[in-house]
Amino acid sequence: MFDLKLKKQLIRFIISGCLAVFVDCMFYYILSYFLDISIAKAISFLIGTIAAFLMNKYYTFEQKKKSFLEAIKFLSLYLFSLGANVVVNKLSFIILPYVFDNFEIRKLFAFLFATATSTIINFLGQKFWVFRLKEEKQ
Repeated sequence: MFDLKLKKQLIRFIISGCLAVFVDCMFYYILSYFLDISIAKAISFLIGTIAAFLMNKYYTFEQKKKSFLEAIKFLSLYLFSLGANVVVNKLSFIILPYVFDNFEIRKLFAFLFATATSTIINFLGQKFWVFRLKEEKQ
């Protein structure tokens, strides 16, 4: 069903993503005690983005050459993804009080929903837009 290269990339994307999400989550939880929840989410997401770029460029998609255009595309994709991430996080905080009374549980589920949304956007964007040209030339 999947070709070997796509399967390898998907597995590496998941590993890299888990590590980037861990970075994002740790900063989110720490910052949420000191900042507005949306500001904390935006900052943590950006820190996770830096980790994701490095891991996905060099590990997942094995792009060794420096490319300004690639970095601009990645940044554009992640800015779009950031917007989706923060909006889903905020909407979750609006909806989840009807399901959970506990703020920490709402915060966890909001984080997971926001992360799932941006993960889908990011894989598709990186696979078919950011790193696509480099793959076709190899």
